[in-house]
Amino acid sequence: MFTGLIRECAQTLSYQDNILWLGAQYRPNIGDSVAVNGACLTVIEVNQGSFKAELSHESRKVLAVENYKGLVHIEPAMTLESRIEGHLLQGHIDAIGEITKIQKDENGTDFFIKTNKETMKFLSPKGSVAIDGVSLTVGEIKDDIFKLTIIPHTIKQTLFSSYKVGRRVNIETDMMARYLFNLLKKDEGLKWSDIDRMTALY
Repeated sequence: MFTGLIRECAQTLSYQDNILWLGAQYRPNIGDSVAVNGACLTVIEVNQGSFKAELSHESRKVLAVENYKGLVHIEPAMTLESRIEGHLLQGHIDAIGEITKIQKDENGTDFFIKTNKETMKFLSPKGSVAIDGVSLTVGEIKDDIFKLTIIPHTIKQTLFSSYKVGRRVNIETDMMARYLFNLLKKDEGLKWSDIDRMTALY
């Protein structure tokens, strides 16, 4: 599990033969889970100031692997002692989105991202979404495009300042939204009152 708060921006040393080699201050152990641009990867080798992770065939099918160059976001898996300051993430990418517009909005920056309608049904205004592993709040939604307003602190601490129109990004939707959607889909008798009772348990 992850929180969507980026630990650091690591340097891609190489990506070949499905092995991603990253230079980073963070030093994991072999077998640890690390989210790289939001995707949960397993560490297979640790060196001085760097580590390697392997991408499965399934991962390569759903990730914007062309972004595994230059700097990337990394976040180690959370522990039981970790504070949850973003929102709970699994590191399982649902879809790829494309940035269609970037514009300044007073002290923030608006990013408009287009994705497929299958993914859009898990998004709601003021709900949570992770873009390249960064926990963010959804602003407006229209058809197959959603807007994110990113504050200067997040811009400074992440790679969003370097993002351009046309860039593809990894999207992970809210875990609870996916669970609730599937419950409603599988059980037509489930009512919102049932959901209220279920969420009261958490």
